[in-house]
Amino acid sequence: MNRLETDVIVIGGGATGAGVLRDLALRGVKAVLIEKNDLASGTTGRNHGLLHSGARYAVKDKESASECIRENRILKKIAFHCIEDTGGLFVTLPEDDPGYHLRLIKGCADAGIKCEVIEPEKALQIEPNLNRTIVNALKVPDGTIDPFRLAASNVIDATGRGAMVFTHTKVEHLIYNQTTITGVRCFDKLNKKSLEIFGNVIINATGAWSRDICESAGINLNMLPSKGSMVIIDYRINNVVINRCRKPSDGDIFVPGDTVSLIGTTSKTIPHNKLDDPVVDDDEIKVLLEGGKKLIPNISKARLLRAYCGIRPLVSISEDADGRDISRGIVLIDHKKRDGVDNFITIAGGKLMTYRLMAQMAVDLALNKLNVSKKCKTHKVPLPGSEKKVPGHKKIKYFSGISESVVGSTHFRHGERVHQILKKDPKNYGLICECEMVTAGEIGYAFSDLYAKDLVDLRRRTRLGMGPCQGTLCAYRAAGVLSECTDTDEDKATEQLIDFLEERWKGIKPVLCGDALREMEFTYWIYEGLFGLGGLVKS
Repeated sequence: MNRLETDVIVIGGGATGAGVLRDLALRGVKAVLIEKNDLASGTTGRNHGLLHSGARYAVKDKESASECIRENRILKKIAFHCIEDTGGLFVTLPEDDPGYHLRLIKGCADAGIKCEVIEPEKALQIEPNLNRTIVNALKVPDGTIDPFRLAASNVIDATGRGAMVFTHTKVEHLIYNQTTITGVRCFDKLNKKSLEIFGNVIINATGAWSRDICESAGINLNMLPSKGSMVIIDYRINNVVINRCRKPSDGDIFVPGDTVSLIGTTSKTIPHNKLDDPVVDDDEIKVLLEGGKKLIPNISKARLLRAYCGIRPLVSISEDADGRDISRGIVLIDHKKRDGVDNFITIAGGKLMTYRLMAQMAVDLALNKLNVSKKCKTHKVPLPGSEKKVPGHKKIKYFSGISESVVGSTHFRHGERVHQILKKDPKNYGLICECEMVTAGEIGYAFSDLYAKDLVDLRRRTRLGMGPCQGTLCAYRAAGVLSECTDTDEDKATEQLIDFLEERWKGIKPVLCGDALREMEFTYWIYEGLFGLGGLVKS
Protein backbone atom coordinates (compact mmCIF):
# COMPACT_ATOMS: atom_id res chain seq x y z
CA MET A 1 0.00 0.00 0.00
CA ASN A 2 1.27 3.46 -0.90
CA ARG A 3 2.04 5.66 2.11
CA LEU A 4 2.33 9.45 2.32
CA GLU A 5 3.06 11.85 5.18
CA THR A 6 2.09 15.51 5.45
CA ASP A 7 1.23 18.15 8.04
CA VAL A 8 -2.50 18.60 7.35
CA ILE A 9 -5.01 16.38 5.56
CA VAL A 10 -8.04 18.13 4.05
CA ILE A 11 -11.07 15.95 3.26
CA GLY A 12 -13.45 17.46 0.69
CA GLY A 13 -12.78 19.17 -2.63
CA GLY A 14 -15.52 21.78 -2.66
CA ALA A 15 -14.87 25.49 -2.35
CA THR A 16 -14.21 25.28 1.39
CA GLY A 17 -11.77 22.37 1.12
CA ALA A 18 -9.99 24.02 -1.81
CA GLY A 19 -9.86 27.27 0.16
CA VAL A 20 -8.40 25.47 3.19
CA LEU A 21 -5.72 23.88 1.01
CA ARG A 22 -4.78 27.25 -0.50
CA ASP A 23 -4.68 28.97 2.88
CA LEU A 24 -2.37 26.27 4.25
CA ALA A 25 -0.10 26.50 1.22
CA LEU A 26 0.11 30.30 1.49
CA ARG A 27 1.18 29.90 5.11
CA GLY A 28 3.86 27.38 4.13
CA VAL A 29 2.19 24.31 5.66
CA LYS A 30 2.41 20.96 3.85
CA ALA A 31 -1.06 19.72 2.99
CA VAL A 32 -2.93 17.08 1.00
CA LEU A 33 -6.53 17.32 -0.23
CA ILE A 34 -8.69 14.22 -0.82
CA GLU A 35 -11.93 14.35 -2.81
CA LYS A 36 -14.06 11.29 -3.50
CA ASN A 37 -15.26 12.59 -6.88
CA ASP A 38 -14.20 15.71 -8.76
CA LEU A 39 -13.49 19.21 -7.49
CA ALA A 40 -16.75 21.11 -6.87
CA SER A 41 -18.84 18.05 -7.69
CA GLY A 42 -20.96 18.27 -4.53
CA THR A 43 -22.79 21.22 -3.01
CA THR A 44 -20.30 23.75 -4.39
CA GLY A 45 -21.12 22.90 -7.99
CA ARG A 46 -24.86 22.59 -7.44
CA ASN A 47 -25.86 26.01 -6.17
CA HIS A 48 -27.26 29.03 -7.97
CA GLY A 49 -23.94 30.85 -8.35
CA LEU A 50 -25.09 33.94 -6.47
CA LEU A 51 -22.44 36.37 -5.27
CA HIS A 52 -24.42 37.35 -2.19
CA SER A 53 -24.43 40.94 -1.04
CA GLY A 54 -25.94 39.59 2.17
CA ALA A 55 -29.23 41.39 1.56
CA ARG A 56 -31.10 38.10 1.33
CA TYR A 57 -30.27 37.45 4.99
CA ALA A 58 -30.31 41.03 6.26
CA VAL A 59 -33.75 40.90 7.90
CA LYS A 60 -33.40 37.61 9.76
CA ASP A 61 -29.69 36.73 10.04
CA LYS A 62 -27.55 39.84 10.49
CA GLU A 63 -24.37 37.86 11.23
CA SER A 64 -24.59 35.94 7.95
CA ALA A 65 -25.48 39.13 6.07
CA SER A 66 -22.43 40.93 7.48
CA GLU A 67 -20.15 37.99 6.61
CA CYS A 68 -21.50 37.96 3.05
CA ILE A 69 -20.89 41.63 2.30
CA ARG A 70 -17.36 41.50 3.73
CA GLU A 71 -16.48 38.45 1.64
CA ASN A 72 -18.28 39.95 -1.38
CA ARG A 73 -15.82 42.87 -1.33
CA ILE A 74 -12.81 40.60 -0.83
CA LEU A 75 -13.73 38.22 -3.67
CA LYS A 76 -14.25 41.10 -6.07
CA LYS A 77 -10.58 41.94 -5.48
CA ILE A 78 -8.93 38.51 -5.40
CA ALA A 79 -11.18 36.42 -7.68
CA PHE A 80 -12.68 38.82 -10.18
CA HIS A 81 -12.12 36.43 -13.10
CA CYS A 82 -14.66 34.12 -11.40
CA ILE A 83 -17.19 36.93 -10.93
CA GLU A 84 -19.64 38.91 -13.02
CA ASP A 85 -20.48 42.07 -11.10
CA THR A 86 -24.05 42.28 -12.36
CA GLY A 87 -25.64 44.07 -9.44
CA GLY A 88 -28.97 43.00 -8.00
CA LEU A 89 -32.56 44.11 -7.48
CA PHE A 90 -35.10 43.37 -4.78
CA VAL A 91 -38.57 44.07 -6.13
CA THR A 92 -41.93 44.11 -4.37
CA LEU A 93 -45.02 42.77 -6.13
CA PRO A 94 -48.52 44.08 -5.29
CA GLU A 95 -49.35 41.00 -3.19
CA ASP A 96 -46.13 41.20 -1.13
CA ASP A 97 -45.95 42.63 2.39
CA PRO A 98 -44.92 46.30 1.95
CA GLY A 99 -43.47 46.27 5.43
CA TYR A 100 -40.76 43.81 4.39
CA HIS A 101 -39.36 46.41 1.99
CA LEU A 102 -38.75 48.77 4.92
CA ARG A 103 -37.32 46.03 7.15
CA LEU A 104 -34.89 45.05 4.40
CA ILE A 105 -33.64 48.63 4.06
CA LYS A 106 -32.98 48.76 7.81
CA GLY A 107 -31.40 45.30 7.87
CA CYS A 108 -29.02 46.24 5.07
CA ALA A 109 -28.03 49.43 6.88
CA ASP A 110 -27.34 47.47 10.08
CA ALA A 111 -25.20 44.90 8.20
CA GLY A 112 -23.24 47.50 6.23
CA ILE A 113 -24.78 46.62 2.85
CA LYS A 114 -25.28 49.42 0.35
CA CYS A 115 -28.98 49.47 -0.49
CA GLU A 116 -30.37 52.10 -2.84
CA VAL A 117 -34.08 52.82 -3.18
CA ILE A 118 -34.99 53.28 -6.84
CA GLU A 119 -38.24 53.99 -8.64
CA PRO A 120 -40.03 51.04 -10.25
CA GLU A 121 -39.59 52.74 -13.63
CA LYS A 122 -35.82 52.73 -13.11
CA ALA A 123 -35.89 49.03 -12.24
CA LEU A 124 -37.81 48.34 -15.46
CA GLN A 125 -35.16 50.21 -17.43
CA ILE A 126 -32.48 48.01 -15.85
CA GLU A 127 -34.53 44.83 -16.43
CA PRO A 128 -37.17 45.29 -19.16
CA ASN A 129 -38.52 41.76 -18.71
CA LEU A 130 -39.56 42.39 -15.11
CA ASN A 131 -43.21 42.25 -14.10
CA ARG A 132 -44.45 45.76 -14.85
CA THR A 133 -46.69 45.87 -11.78
CA ILE A 134 -43.82 46.07 -9.24
CA VAL A 135 -44.46 48.70 -6.58
CA ASN A 136 -41.03 49.04 -4.94
CA ALA A 137 -37.43 48.33 -5.92
CA LEU A 138 -34.07 48.25 -4.16
CA LYS A 139 -30.63 48.06 -5.74
CA VAL A 140 -27.96 45.98 -3.96
CA PRO A 141 -24.40 44.82 -4.79
CA ASP A 142 -25.28 41.22 -5.72
CA GLY A 143 -23.46 39.48 -8.55
CA THR A 144 -22.71 36.02 -9.90
CA ILE A 145 -19.77 33.73 -9.25
CA ASP A 146 -18.70 30.57 -11.02
CA PRO A 147 -18.10 27.93 -8.31
CA PHE A 148 -16.15 25.62 -10.63
CA ARG A 149 -13.62 28.30 -11.57
CA LEU A 150 -13.37 29.36 -7.95
CA ALA A 151 -12.56 25.89 -6.61
CA ALA A 152 -10.15 25.10 -9.45
CA SER A 153 -8.32 28.43 -9.03
CA ASN A 154 -7.79 27.79 -5.33
CA VAL A 155 -6.39 24.34 -6.09
CA ILE A 156 -4.13 25.65 -8.87
CA ASP A 157 -2.61 28.17 -6.47
CA ALA A 158 -2.23 25.62 -3.68
CA THR A 159 -0.54 22.97 -5.81
CA GLY A 160 1.72 25.62 -7.30
CA ARG A 161 2.93 26.24 -3.76
CA GLY A 162 3.57 22.57 -2.98
CA ALA A 163 0.20 21.14 -1.91
CA MET A 164 -1.04 17.80 -3.26
CA VAL A 165 -4.50 16.84 -4.54
CA PHE A 166 -6.13 13.42 -4.96
CA THR A 167 -9.46 13.54 -6.77
CA HIS A 168 -11.71 10.51 -7.39
CA THR A 169 -10.22 9.14 -4.17
CA LYS A 170 -12.54 8.03 -1.37
CA VAL A 171 -11.68 8.11 2.32
CA GLU A 172 -12.55 4.61 3.54
CA HIS A 173 -11.79 5.15 7.20
CA LEU A 174 -9.75 7.19 9.65
CA ILE A 175 -6.58 5.82 11.24
CA TYR A 176 -6.39 6.01 15.05
CA ASN A 177 -3.82 5.95 17.79
CA GLN A 178 -6.07 5.63 20.85
CA THR A 179 -8.07 8.92 20.95
CA THR A 180 -5.93 10.66 18.33
CA ILE A 181 -6.60 10.52 14.60
CA THR A 182 -3.30 10.18 12.77
CA GLY A 183 -4.33 9.67 9.17
CA VAL A 184 -6.74 8.28 6.60
CA ARG A 185 -6.95 5.20 4.44
CA CYS A 186 -8.19 6.00 0.91
CA PHE A 187 -9.00 4.23 -2.31
CA ASP A 188 -8.09 5.70 -5.70
CA LYS A 189 -11.17 4.80 -7.78
CA LEU A 190 -9.54 5.49 -11.15
CA ASN A 191 -6.31 3.59 -10.61
CA LYS A 192 -7.84 0.98 -8.28
CA LYS A 193 -5.17 1.50 -5.62
CA SER A 194 -5.25 1.96 -1.86
CA LEU A 195 -3.37 4.77 -0.17
CA GLU A 196 -2.58 5.68 3.45
CA ILE A 197 -1.94 9.33 4.27
CA PHE A 198 -0.68 10.37 7.69
CA GLY A 199 -0.91 13.89 9.09
CA ASN A 200 -0.83 15.88 12.30
CA VAL A 201 -4.24 17.51 11.73
CA ILE A 202 -7.25 16.29 9.74
CA ILE A 203 -9.80 18.88 8.55
CA ASN A 204 -13.25 17.62 7.62
CA ALA A 205 -14.56 20.02 4.94
CA THR A 206 -17.06 17.70 3.30
CA GLY A 207 -20.11 19.94 3.75
CA ALA A 208 -23.37 17.99 3.79
CA TRP A 209 -21.32 14.76 4.06
CA SER A 210 -19.56 15.90 7.26
CA ARG A 211 -21.71 13.56 9.33
CA ASP A 212 -20.32 10.52 7.50
CA ILE A 213 -16.71 11.46 8.24
CA CYS A 214 -17.57 12.24 11.86
CA GLU A 215 -19.35 8.90 12.25
CA SER A 216 -16.18 7.10 11.14
CA ALA A 217 -14.52 8.79 14.14
CA GLY A 218 -17.33 7.70 16.46
CA ILE A 219 -18.66 11.27 16.63
CA ASN A 220 -22.26 12.40 16.19
CA LEU A 221 -22.83 15.55 14.11
CA ASN A 222 -26.45 16.59 13.69
CA MET A 223 -26.76 17.66 10.06
CA LEU A 224 -30.09 18.60 8.52
CA PRO A 225 -29.72 17.99 4.76
CA SER A 226 -31.85 20.55 2.92
CA LYS A 227 -32.36 20.06 -0.79
CA GLY A 228 -32.58 23.13 -2.98
CA SER A 229 -33.83 22.65 -6.55
CA MET A 230 -33.36 25.02 -9.48
CA VAL A 231 -34.49 25.31 -13.10
CA ILE A 232 -32.41 26.65 -15.99
CA ILE A 233 -33.92 28.30 -19.06
CA ASP A 234 -32.17 28.28 -22.40
CA TYR A 235 -31.15 31.91 -22.70
CA ARG A 236 -30.16 34.82 -20.51
CA ILE A 237 -33.49 36.45 -19.79
CA ASN A 238 -32.11 38.81 -17.10
CA ASN A 239 -28.78 40.58 -16.78
CA VAL A 240 -28.86 41.42 -13.07
CA VAL A 241 -29.78 39.22 -10.11
CA ILE A 242 -33.49 39.63 -9.36
CA ASN A 243 -34.84 38.85 -5.87
CA ARG A 244 -38.42 39.06 -4.74
CA CYS A 245 -38.63 41.42 -1.78
CA ARG A 246 -40.12 39.13 0.81
CA LYS A 247 -39.04 36.52 3.33
CA PRO A 248 -36.87 33.98 1.40
CA SER A 249 -39.13 31.40 -0.18
CA ASP A 250 -39.46 29.10 -3.20
CA GLY A 251 -39.12 30.50 -6.72
CA ASP A 252 -38.15 34.01 -5.68
CA ILE A 253 -34.79 34.60 -7.36
CA PHE A 254 -33.44 34.82 -10.93
CA VAL A 255 -29.68 34.50 -11.39
CA PRO A 256 -28.02 35.11 -14.78
CA GLY A 257 -25.17 32.70 -15.51
CA ASP A 258 -23.00 33.01 -18.62
CA THR A 259 -25.37 32.17 -21.51
CA VAL A 260 -28.44 31.07 -19.46
CA SER A 261 -30.62 32.12 -16.53
CA LEU A 262 -31.61 30.20 -13.43
CA ILE A 263 -34.74 30.23 -11.29
CA GLY A 264 -34.29 29.27 -7.65
CA THR A 265 -34.78 27.81 -5.23
CA THR A 266 -36.72 25.34 -3.10
CA SER A 267 -36.03 23.99 0.37
CA LYS A 268 -36.88 20.40 1.28
CA THR A 269 -35.44 18.27 4.05
CA ILE A 270 -34.27 14.92 2.67
CA PRO A 271 -33.03 11.70 4.30
CA HIS A 272 -29.30 11.46 4.83
CA ASN A 273 -29.11 8.33 2.66
CA LYS A 274 -30.27 10.36 -0.36
CA LEU A 275 -27.34 12.80 -0.36
CA ASP A 276 -25.50 11.13 -3.24
CA ASP A 277 -28.49 10.84 -5.53
CA PRO A 278 -30.97 13.70 -4.95
CA VAL A 279 -33.69 14.23 -7.54
CA VAL A 280 -35.83 17.20 -8.51
CA ASP A 281 -39.51 16.56 -7.89
CA ASP A 282 -42.28 17.58 -10.29
CA ASP A 283 -43.93 19.73 -7.65
CA GLU A 284 -40.69 21.66 -7.16
CA ILE A 285 -40.48 22.49 -10.86
CA LYS A 286 -44.10 23.65 -10.79
CA VAL A 287 -43.47 25.91 -7.78
CA LEU A 288 -40.33 27.38 -9.32
CA LEU A 289 -42.04 28.16 -12.61
CA GLU A 290 -45.11 29.66 -10.95
CA GLY A 291 -42.94 31.84 -8.73
CA GLY A 292 -40.67 32.74 -11.60
CA LYS A 293 -43.54 33.86 -13.83
CA LYS A 294 -44.61 36.36 -11.19
CA LEU A 295 -41.22 38.05 -11.43
CA ILE A 296 -40.62 37.62 -15.17
CA PRO A 297 -43.80 36.69 -17.07
CA ASN A 298 -41.84 35.97 -20.29
CA ILE A 299 -40.45 32.70 -18.97
CA SER A 300 -43.74 31.07 -19.94
CA LYS A 301 -42.45 31.25 -23.54
CA ALA A 302 -38.92 30.02 -22.77
CA ARG A 303 -37.54 26.51 -23.25
CA LEU A 304 -36.62 24.76 -20.04
CA LEU A 305 -33.06 23.53 -20.34
CA ARG A 306 -32.63 21.38 -17.26
CA ALA A 307 -33.34 21.11 -13.54
CA TYR A 308 -30.93 20.17 -10.78
CA CYS A 309 -30.60 20.29 -7.02
CA GLY A 310 -27.93 20.72 -4.37
CA ILE A 311 -27.75 19.93 -0.66
CA ARG A 312 -27.28 22.75 1.83
CA PRO A 313 -24.71 21.79 4.51
CA LEU A 314 -26.80 22.91 7.48
CA VAL A 315 -25.83 22.02 11.02
CA SER A 316 -28.88 21.81 13.29
CA ILE A 317 -29.41 21.78 17.03
CA SER A 318 -32.93 20.42 16.55
CA GLU A 319 -34.19 17.48 14.53
CA ASP A 320 -37.46 19.35 13.86
CA ALA A 321 -35.96 22.54 12.41
CA ASP A 322 -36.86 23.63 8.90
CA GLY A 323 -34.15 24.21 6.30
CA ARG A 324 -35.00 27.87 5.85
CA ASP A 325 -35.07 28.46 9.62
CA ILE A 326 -31.50 27.34 10.29
CA SER A 327 -28.83 30.01 10.23
CA ARG A 328 -26.41 29.98 7.30
CA GLY A 329 -23.72 30.80 9.85
CA ILE A 330 -20.34 29.04 10.01
CA VAL A 331 -19.81 26.08 12.34
CA LEU A 332 -16.21 25.31 13.38
CA ILE A 333 -15.75 22.31 15.66
CA ASP A 334 -12.60 21.34 17.54
CA HIS A 335 -13.36 17.70 18.23
CA LYS A 336 -10.71 17.58 20.95
CA LYS A 337 -12.76 20.00 23.05
CA ARG A 338 -16.21 18.73 22.06
CA ASP A 339 -15.68 14.98 21.72
CA GLY A 340 -12.26 14.13 23.14
CA VAL A 341 -10.89 13.19 19.70
CA ASP A 342 -7.59 14.93 19.02
CA ASN A 343 -6.17 16.32 15.74
CA PHE A 344 -9.63 16.44 14.14
CA ILE A 345 -11.54 19.56 12.99
CA THR A 346 -14.87 19.97 11.18
CA ILE A 347 -15.77 23.13 9.27
CA ALA A 348 -19.38 23.21 8.07
CA GLY A 349 -22.42 25.44 7.55
CA GLY A 350 -21.84 28.73 5.80
CA LYS A 351 -22.27 29.42 2.10
CA LEU A 352 -20.21 29.52 -1.07
CA MET A 353 -19.80 33.25 -0.39
CA THR A 354 -18.04 32.63 2.90
CA TYR A 355 -15.77 29.76 1.80
CA ARG A 356 -12.61 31.86 2.22
CA LEU A 357 -13.56 32.98 5.72
CA MET A 358 -14.45 29.40 6.66
CA ALA A 359 -11.06 28.25 5.40
CA GLN A 360 -9.29 30.95 7.39
CA MET A 361 -11.08 29.92 10.58
CA ALA A 362 -10.26 26.23 10.09
CA VAL A 363 -6.60 26.91 9.28
CA ASP A 364 -6.20 29.24 12.26
CA LEU A 365 -7.37 26.39 14.51
CA ALA A 366 -5.17 23.83 12.71
CA LEU A 367 -2.06 25.98 13.07
CA ASN A 368 -2.83 26.49 16.74
CA LYS A 369 -2.72 22.70 17.12
CA LEU A 370 0.56 22.60 15.17
CA ASN A 371 2.04 25.43 17.29
CA VAL A 372 2.65 27.44 14.12
CA SER A 373 2.14 31.20 14.07
CA LYS A 374 1.56 32.49 10.54
CA LYS A 375 -1.13 34.94 9.48
CA CYS A 376 -3.72 34.39 6.76
CA LYS A 377 -3.02 36.06 3.40
CA THR A 378 -5.89 34.76 1.28
CA HIS A 379 -7.76 38.07 1.53
CA LYS A 380 -4.84 39.88 -0.11
CA VAL A 381 -3.24 37.51 -2.63
CA PRO A 382 -5.15 37.27 -5.96
CA LEU A 383 -6.13 33.86 -7.27
CA PRO A 384 -4.47 32.62 -10.47
CA GLY A 385 -6.29 34.35 -13.32
CA SER A 386 -7.04 37.51 -11.32
CA GLU A 387 -3.53 38.90 -11.21
CA LYS A 388 -4.37 41.94 -13.37
CA LYS A 389 -7.34 44.27 -13.16
CA VAL A 390 -6.86 45.48 -16.74
CA PRO A 391 -7.63 42.62 -19.18
CA GLY A 392 -4.48 41.50 -20.94
CA HIS A 393 -6.10 39.36 -23.61
CA LYS A 394 -6.51 41.94 -26.36
CA LYS A 395 -3.20 41.18 -28.09
CA ILE A 396 -4.14 37.52 -28.54
CA LYS A 397 -6.88 38.40 -31.00
CA TYR A 398 -4.20 39.25 -33.55
CA PHE A 399 -3.12 35.61 -33.73
CA SER A 400 -4.05 34.17 -37.09
CA GLY A 401 -7.27 32.19 -37.17
CA ILE A 402 -8.82 33.14 -33.82
CA SER A 403 -11.78 35.46 -33.24
CA GLU A 404 -12.07 38.09 -30.54
CA SER A 405 -15.27 36.47 -29.23
CA VAL A 406 -13.44 33.18 -28.59
CA VAL A 407 -10.60 35.02 -26.86
CA GLY A 408 -13.07 36.99 -24.79
CA SER A 409 -14.92 33.85 -23.65
CA THR A 410 -11.68 32.08 -22.73
CA HIS A 411 -10.46 35.12 -20.84
CA PHE A 412 -13.81 35.39 -19.05
CA ARG A 413 -13.42 31.82 -17.76
CA HIS A 414 -9.71 31.75 -16.99
CA GLY A 415 -8.58 35.35 -16.61
CA GLU A 416 -4.90 35.96 -17.28
CA ARG A 417 -4.33 32.24 -17.86
CA VAL A 418 -5.76 32.82 -21.32
CA HIS A 419 -2.15 33.32 -22.41
CA GLN A 420 -1.29 29.74 -21.45
CA ILE A 421 -4.34 28.36 -23.25
CA LEU A 422 -4.50 30.13 -26.60
CA LYS A 423 -0.98 29.61 -27.84
CA LYS A 424 0.33 30.27 -31.35
CA ASP A 425 -0.82 26.94 -32.70
CA PRO A 426 -3.85 26.87 -35.02
CA LYS A 427 -4.76 23.43 -33.63
CA ASN A 428 -5.62 25.14 -30.33
CA TYR A 429 -8.22 27.36 -31.99
CA GLY A 430 -10.62 24.66 -33.18
CA LEU A 431 -14.05 25.43 -31.75
CA ILE A 432 -15.42 22.38 -29.95
CA CYS A 433 -18.43 23.92 -28.17
CA GLU A 434 -20.15 26.77 -30.03
CA CYS A 435 -22.60 27.55 -27.21
CA GLU A 436 -19.84 28.37 -24.70
CA MET A 437 -16.98 29.10 -27.15
CA VAL A 438 -14.72 26.30 -25.88
CA THR A 439 -11.65 25.54 -28.00
CA ALA A 440 -9.50 22.45 -28.34
CA GLY A 441 -6.70 24.37 -26.62
CA GLU A 442 -8.87 25.05 -23.57
CA ILE A 443 -9.83 21.37 -23.36
CA GLY A 444 -6.18 20.34 -23.52
CA TYR A 445 -5.35 22.85 -20.78
CA ALA A 446 -8.14 21.49 -18.55
CA PHE A 447 -6.74 17.97 -18.78
CA SER A 448 -3.11 18.98 -18.35
CA ASP A 449 -3.39 21.70 -15.68
CA LEU A 450 -6.85 21.71 -14.06
CA TYR A 451 -7.11 18.12 -12.73
CA ALA A 452 -9.85 17.13 -15.17
CA LYS A 453 -9.83 13.33 -15.43
CA ASP A 454 -12.81 12.72 -17.73
CA LEU A 455 -15.45 14.49 -19.84
CA VAL A 456 -17.72 15.12 -16.85
CA ASP A 457 -14.83 16.85 -15.06
CA LEU A 458 -14.18 18.79 -18.26
CA ARG A 459 -17.67 20.28 -18.15
CA ARG A 460 -16.92 21.79 -14.74
CA ARG A 461 -13.66 23.34 -15.95
CA THR A 462 -14.84 24.79 -19.27
CA ARG A 463 -18.69 24.84 -19.31
CA LEU A 464 -18.59 22.49 -22.31
CA GLY A 465 -22.10 21.09 -22.75
CA MET A 466 -23.71 23.59 -20.36
CA GLY A 467 -25.19 25.86 -23.05
CA PRO A 468 -28.49 25.63 -24.96
CA CYS A 469 -27.66 22.38 -26.81
CA GLN A 470 -26.59 20.58 -23.60
CA GLY A 471 -23.74 18.76 -25.34
CA THR A 472 -25.63 17.64 -28.44
CA LEU A 473 -23.16 19.19 -30.88
CA CYS A 474 -19.97 19.18 -28.83
CA ALA A 475 -19.77 16.03 -26.68
CA TYR A 476 -18.52 13.75 -29.46
CA ARG A 477 -15.97 16.36 -30.57
CA ALA A 478 -14.72 16.66 -26.99
CA ALA A 479 -14.34 12.87 -26.80
CA GLY A 480 -12.15 13.06 -29.90
CA VAL A 481 -9.96 15.76 -28.35
CA LEU A 482 -9.75 13.70 -25.16
CA SER A 483 -8.28 10.73 -27.02
CA GLU A 484 -5.83 13.01 -28.85
CA CYS A 485 -4.46 15.00 -25.90
CA THR A 486 -4.40 12.28 -23.21
CA ASP A 487 -3.50 8.61 -23.06
CA THR A 488 -7.20 7.66 -23.21
CA ASP A 489 -7.81 5.14 -25.99
CA GLU A 490 -10.82 5.31 -28.31
CA ASP A 491 -12.86 2.74 -26.39
CA LYS A 492 -12.40 4.54 -23.07
CA ALA A 493 -13.15 7.88 -24.72
CA THR A 494 -16.40 6.42 -26.05
CA GLU A 495 -17.30 5.15 -22.58
CA GLN A 496 -16.66 8.62 -21.19
CA LEU A 497 -18.89 10.06 -23.91
CA ILE A 498 -21.71 7.78 -22.75
CA ASP A 499 -21.15 8.82 -19.12
CA PHE A 500 -21.20 12.49 -20.13
CA LEU A 501 -24.50 12.12 -21.99
CA GLU A 502 -26.04 10.15 -19.12
CA GLU A 503 -25.03 12.88 -16.69
CA ARG A 504 -26.64 15.54 -18.90
CA TRP A 505 -29.75 13.35 -19.18
CA LYS A 506 -30.29 13.42 -15.39
CA GLY A 507 -30.93 17.16 -15.49
CA ILE A 508 -32.88 17.18 -18.76
CA LYS A 509 -35.30 14.39 -17.82
CA PRO A 510 -37.32 16.39 -15.21
CA VAL A 511 -38.19 19.13 -17.76
CA LEU A 512 -38.71 16.90 -20.79
CA CYS A 513 -41.64 18.52 -22.59
CA GLY A 514 -42.28 20.91 -25.48
CA ASP A 515 -39.11 22.29 -27.06
CA ALA A 516 -36.93 20.39 -24.60
CA LEU A 517 -38.44 17.13 -25.84
CA ARG A 518 -37.81 18.08 -29.47
CA GLU A 519 -34.20 18.95 -28.64
CA MET A 520 -33.77 15.61 -26.90
CA GLU A 521 -35.14 13.74 -29.91
CA PHE A 522 -32.47 15.42 -32.03
CA THR A 523 -29.78 14.42 -29.53
CA TYR A 524 -31.08 10.84 -29.53
CA TRP A 525 -31.02 10.75 -33.33
CA ILE A 526 -27.34 11.79 -33.39
CA TYR A 527 -25.99 9.55 -30.65
CA GLU A 528 -28.23 6.51 -31.07
CA GLY A 529 -29.34 6.70 -34.71
CA LEU A 530 -26.05 7.92 -36.17
CA PHE A 531 -23.41 6.70 -33.69
CA GLY A 532 -25.24 3.73 -32.20
CA LEU A 533 -23.99 4.40 -28.67
CA GLY A 534 -26.91 2.59 -27.06
CA GLY A 535 -25.70 -0.73 -28.45
CA LEU A 536 -22.22 -0.46 -26.93
CA VAL A 537 -21.35 -2.42 -23.83
CA LYS A 538 -19.00 -0.70 -21.38
CA SER A 539 -15.99 -2.70 -20.31
